[in-house]
Amino acid sequence: MINSSQVSNFTLAAYFDAGVFKYVYFMILMSLYVLTVCVNVFVIVVICMNRSLHEPMYLFLCSLFVNELYGSTGLFPFLLVQILSDIHTVSTSVCFLQVFCVYTYANIEFCNLAVMSYDRYLAICCPLQYNKQMTSSKVAMLIALTWLYPFLAVSILVSLSFSLQLCGNVINKVYCDNYSIVKLACSDTRVNNIYGIVYTFIIIGVVGILILYTYIKILKVCFSGSKQMRQKAVSTCTPHLVSLLNFSCGCFFEILQSRFNMSSVPNILRICLSLYFLTCQPLLCPVLYGLKMSKIRRLCGLVFSKM
Repeated sequence: MINSSQVSNFTLAAYFDAGVFKYVYFMILMSLYVLTVCVNVFVIVVICMNRSLHEPMYLFLCSLFVNELYGSTGLFPFLLVQILSDIHTVSTSVCFLQVFCVYTYANIEFCNLAVMSYDRYLAICCPLQYNKQMTSSKVAMLIALTWLYPFLAVSILVSLSFSLQLCGNVINKVYCDNYSIVKLACSDTRVNNIYGIVYTFIIIGVVGILILYTYIKILKVCFSGSKQMRQKAVSTCTPHLVSLLNFSCGCFFEILQSRFNMSSVPNILRICLSLYFLTCQPLLCPVLYGLKMSKIRRLCGLVFSKM
């Protein structure tokens, strides 16, 4: 038995010999990463530079787009290096750093989407109290909590995994994840399992219930309100719901194949499913909000017209 701190590297076994096609995969992922960075940075700059967008909804969006940059940067450079490499190994420190980045990204994403659903609930269901409820100090506090809680929760999670005694160093994925490392343990993992259950309950249970509650309230107001109110609710809530469903489905695919034997599924499909929530969401969000939200779309159009 060896402590994870004594393991010098992990082997990522999901990679396969793609021959010359590895350069094609490299160019596709490089293009996707560059596009993701450019689109997110562009929308962040548009929001920051225009005072008319300095409202709670757009500030929460800005936080969401910063997280998309954070999540994609935690994955893409690593994948690009591994694709061109002949030996798919990663040092222990880099592996745990990636676990931290991927898990904090996912948690911040869910928390951001929950805060945004609460903001839409106040704007649609309590419009007269919105400015009183959603003050600048409250917006700052919500954004800070959105980032600080996941960083603290995932730090504990990674620390527990780092202290485990491992019986191997082969991870059957293209990137490092916590559950794959815990499965390598030959020491007692009860503490990890208990913490994992509590951690999952808080993130999925509490945050999920908050999102569900706010949208039930929004739907009730929409069905009982005027046509104009329904149109306003649809225009502001559609991008949020699409991004939420897209990310939830991506996470579900990842959890499903992590917990169950997926050996009957083709390797390339397993890789695509495991990468879906980390590659598609960071590009989808800024494009979706940029196209659907009239203020952002108009200001982006003005910027492009001046170029």
